[in-house]
Parts: sequence; C-alpha cells; structure tokens
Amino acid sequence: MGNMYKLLMLRYGELGLKGKNKSQFINRLVYNIEYALKGMTVGQVTSTWGRIIVPVQQDMPAVVEKLQKVFGIYSMSPVICVEKDMAEIKKAAYTVLKDALPQGGCFKVESRRSDKTFPLISPDISRQVAGYIFDQPGAEMYEAEMYHPQNTVNVEVRDEAAYVYSQVIAGAKGLPVGSSGKAVLMLSGGIDSPVAGWMAMKRGVKIEAVHFHSFPFTSERAKEKVVDLCRLLSAYSNTPVRLHVVHFTEIQKAIYANCQEDYGITIMRRFMFRLAEKIAEENKALAIYTGECVGQVASQTLESMTVINQVTQMPVLRPLVGMDKEDIMDFAQRIGTYTTSIQPYEDCCTVFLPAHPKIRPHLSEAIEMEKALNVEELIAEALSKTQVLEIKA
Repeated sequence: MGNMYKLLMLRYGELGLKGKNKSQFINRLVYNIEYALKGMTVGQVTSTWGRIIVPVQQDMPAVVEKLQKVFGIYSMSPVICVEKDMAEIKKAAYTVLKDALPQGGCFKVESRRSDKTFPLISPDISRQVAGYIFDQPGAEMYEAEMYHPQNTVNVEVRDEAAYVYSQVIAGAKGLPVGSSGKAVLMLSGGIDSPVAGWMAMKRGVKIEAVHFHSFPFTSERAKEKVVDLCRLLSAYSNTPVRLHVVHFTEIQKAIYANCQEDYGITIMRRFMFRLAEKIAEENKALAIYTGECVGQVASQTLESMTVINQVTQMPVLRPLVGMDKEDIMDFAQRIGTYTTSIQPYEDCCTVFLPAHPKIRPHLSEAIEMEKALNVEELIAEALSKTQVLEIKA
C-alpha cells in the first residue's frame, strides 16, 4: 500500500438490501468501525451512497487489519480521491498502476459512474484512462489484458468525488454486531462454542458468554482459558464481551449424589439451560447459542437435545449443527481460537463425564430423577455466586 493512499473505501453487501431499515444497519456499522479504530490516527468516518469512507492519516495496513474483523464490511480498498475531472482521474489511475505493477505487466481499467451527470459513460472513462496510460513515457512495460489481467485499475465516479484504486481486500461480511439483538453463548472453553459465538456475531448478534465453573474440580486456569477466548471474540464484536462465570460445583455434586450416573450429563445440561435462560432474561437476551453438533457426543443426540431443551422456552440456536469436527477445527484455526481452545484445562463436563453416558435418555426418567433435587434452590445459589467479567480485546 503506497503512501499516496489517504482514504479507505469500505463496501457493505447485504446491508444494501434492507430497504427502509437500511440506515439502521449502516449507522450500527459506522459505530462499530469507529469503536474498532479508537486510538488510531484516522479522521471522521462518513457514509455515502453504498460506501463508507475512512480517512487514514498513517499506518494503513494496521487500520485494514482492524477492519477485517468488523462484521458488515464486505470489502475495502485504499483509494486516491480526486475531483471529478478526467485529467485528474487519468493521473491518479497511472499512479495507482505504477504502484501496483512497478515492474510492468498486463492490466485493465474498469469504471463505474454512479453520478449520472458526469459527461462520460463508464466504457468511455475506461478507454480514455487506458489511452492516457499508453501515452506516458515508459508505457511499453504495460499491456492491456481484458480477461486475465495481473491488475485492475478501478475508477468510481460518485456524487461527491472520483475514487481510483486497484486493491480489493476481503472483509468479514455478515451483519454489524448489535444489529440483530442479543443472545447468550454457552462457552465451555472447547473448540466448538467459540466458533458458534463467532457465527452468531457474524449475523449481527451481540453475545453475552456464560461459562459453568466447578472449582476446585476445574482449575482457575480453565477459567482463564475462557477469559482468553472472550478476549479473542471481543476483537470481532467491536465491544467488550461480558462473561458470566456461573458457580456450578454444588449443582454437580447434588446431581452425582442423587441421580443415576448415566443420566448425569443429561441432567447437568438441563441445569445449564435453565441457568442460561435466567441469565438471558436478566440481560434482555432473546436466544441461547451453543456449540452443539448432532451426534458428536452423548448429550448431542437428537434424543438428548429433546430432553435437555424441554427446560427452556427460549430459542436455542446451534449454528454448528451439521458440521463435521474436522470442519469446526479448521474454522477455529481460521478465526484464531483453536490454539487457546486446545489448552489442556478441563471444563466441568469433562471432569464429571460418566463412563457410559445415556445417549437416548427419556424425558420422564430425567424428570423423575430431578425430584430428588431442590432445583430452584440450586439455581438460585449458583446465580448468587455468579461472577460477571467484562472482557476487552
């Protein structure tokens, strides 16, 4: 990225299809961009028709890196901004080409004219720009190639100005976090649940994480691992992630003292969903996200999910439901959570895993076993000891 680029042009994808609600999504995206760039040397973020412009005073690569984690941005380009004058556009285009292909090569010019008052149509703009380039000293090092160019010089003539660029950098896509409401994420510390949280945020959902901690059966390092995962997710949420660390020890001790061992995981998960629903209601969240995948473990068979889900009226969303474990691991590596997730600190599910967990539990049997437990009292005690942390990237 040459030093002549002082603006970053951002594009959004499906936000442009939101009709009368579009401005709400765009305003949220602008807010998230401004939050992500706090402390960086950038100017006023402005929204134009179909584009968002960020003035970058220095360190363009660092700004780009930050914005690649902002959901709602489809792509971005460092641009040269000039007046809507063909002489200025031609000069900028040649500058962009020399920066992109300093040793020469094949290129093409593509133009878009959203300002219909501009006197030239798009093909004419491209022809004049290419003609200017081939008239310059040293132009013999360049050649035109319409189908497989090494570089494309783009010209956009918009209402406010003309923009010239060649680089198009992929964004995170999706919807701006906060535009689709709030949900709680059951965050175990394993590989799957952080990926589910990332997928929730990509669809514009703001998450509050819920982690079930069974000290001293699970260590403080296990909790620290979950804090680290929240820190990684916070980089994508563009706001701090609130983490609810639920004291789960007494519930697990009661379950394994009063219930059949093979039903231990089923009843434990039923308690987790009750607690997640309570936390969601207290924090005005509308759904529960989990990293569950059909058939992966005993508590994730359809029979188990049915019995466990019975305790909540809140929607339970499972974005990984049809993925293979290998796919989930690859995804976790791509978003940067895998290395933290595989640290060898066990969560409460692993510590209390029975030798032969029930894979096809019956609802009537689970309800009967829970009669030996003071469910409401155990939930109230766990919530009273819950620790709430605010985790920033």
